[in-house]
Amino acid sequence: MRILLVEDHVELSHWVSKALRDAHLTVECAATGADADALLHTQDYALVILDLTLPKMDGLDVLRRLRARGGARGGTPVLILTARGGLEERVQGLNLGADDYLAKPFELAELEARVKALLRRRGGASETLVHRCGQLSFDTVSRMFTYCGEPLALTPREHAVLEALIARPGRAMSKEKLFDEVFALNDDVNLDAIELYIHRVRKKLERRPDGGAAIVTLRGIGYLMQERPAS
Repeated sequence: MRILLVEDHVELSHWVSKALRDAHLTVECAATGADADALLHTQDYALVILDLTLPKMDGLDVLRRLRARGGARGGTPVLILTARGGLEERVQGLNLGADDYLAKPFELAELEARVKALLRRRGGASETLVHRCGQLSFDTVSRMFTYCGEPLALTPREHAVLEALIARPGRAMSKEKLFDEVFALNDDVNLDAIELYIHRVRKKLERRPDGGAAIVTLRGIGYLMQERPAS
């Protein structure tokens, strides 16, 4: 899942990004309100973490413009993360369409918990907490994969590929869409990198022929996760 972190404090942006990447999330960063506004106009994100006191455009204006666009992008969940934690500011942010509000200073553990909760709610209150395909399962709370009852060791990129596919079992996902889920805009890779990570994940799944989970390539369409008969 790709997250946009809008924060102009360089050190804080670094540590928050690292914590989220350690939680197997793809993170892009913007240091100004104008940069964030431009990205939100053209890119799709699972979540925005938004500071309010930003150069070039205030965070509340970024939020206001995002919600005014409507559509899928306009409905992107927003977590406000700011030192402006007064009641009036919180009410204004929530009234403009923020989904959550966390005041600085904060604990990284609380931020991670709020991020995970918003991502779980993204598809609605009835969204499943555990995705399964054969004996492969992904717990959206712990964000861990298990395969045949054991933890599945994955690199962050492999984790992102598999999470994107298991969340859509039986539904094809284009290479371009998968690329957007796995890589940030500033990653120095091309579209063909997806094939490398698909290959690596397949090899790990194939080590257990009784696992019943497979990634299928549909030529000209993309990839899908589907159950297969145990060998």
